[in-house]
Amino acid sequence: MAVPKHKVSKSKRDKRRTHQKAQAPALSRCTQCGEAVMSHRACPECGNYKGRTVIETEA
Repeated sequence: MAVPKHKVSKSKRDKRRTHQKAQAPALSRCTQCGEAVMSHRACPECGNYKGRTVIETEA
């Protein structure tokens, strides 16, 4: 059974965890209105996806 021989310091523990962090979602610009949109999703502002209107929005 693996048992640590010495206490792992907070510094050593935190250095190991430096890469375990949440990343911001990748955003792109809508071709119609220029609003920031997540990839492969319809624009919530104008309702367009790949040049077509897929969601009817209030004008």
